Amino acid sequence: MAITENAKAYHEKMFPGYVSGFLKTDPEFIERFDNFAFDEVVSHDDLDDRTRFMAILATLLGCQGIDEFRAMLPAALNFGVTPVEAKEIVYQSVAYLGIGRVFPFLKAVNEVLEARGVVLPLDGQATTTTENRREAGTQAQVDIFGDGMRDFWKSGPEESRHINYWLADNCFGDYYTRTGLNYKQREMITFCFLAAQGGCEPQLISHAAANMKLGNDKQFLIKVVSQCLPFIGYPRSLNALNCVNAAAKKLEK
Repeated sequence: MAITENAKAYHEKMFPGYVSGFLKTDPEFIERFDNFAFDEVVSHDDLDDRTRFMAILATLLGCQGIDEFRAMLPAALNFGVTPVEAKEIVYQSVAYLGIGRVFPFLKAVNEVLEARGVVLPLDGQATTTTENRREAGTQAQVDIFGDGMRDFWKSGPEESRHINYWLADNCFGDYYTRTGLNYKQREMITFCFLAAQGGCEPQLISHAAANMKLGNDKQFLIKVVSQCLPFIGYPRSLNALNCVNAAAKKLEK
């Protein structure tokens, strides 16, 4: 086996004392994958491990990698992602993936946390009520995208206007207003949800631009895409990079 010392050391940080069974069944594959993902990729830039693993968890939700999510969540916790942050990533993904795709991940995060002795439920993070969630959601949209979103909730054709209303009161009012993650972190994980599931390029461009407005600049987003590439492959990573470039050009105008 020619797994590098850097890859071995990083693997040990992720999974202390764990020896993968794939070392016996698929040694050549594990040699190449570990050397790439856990040496070449993680050594490429200066993205910190906690941010890297928040992005990876969101990416695995987006691409529906439930088995890998279950495996990587303990590593994320070992690198400083808190139980609250892990839960918030899963909760927010419902707005972008739907409960049909998120349900297994909600079960998985609960099982992993309970196995580590974390008492559930965690402390509540909600800041809105049924009465003020739309107004608070609209304010979150304005804070992230700009003042042009102030009346978005009542825009569009009458027959579909309720969807824009729901974007304000549910997507933003129910999730973005929660504590546990800040706007920059929430926009980063949204970027990962969209990039990983594919077919969401218009939304991905919009959220790439929102990231940049909040301070997650083009270089930061390239780092995020780079670190998540081993988990979603080249086609969706290259599409995400194209969307980042398109967003950057849009903001230059």
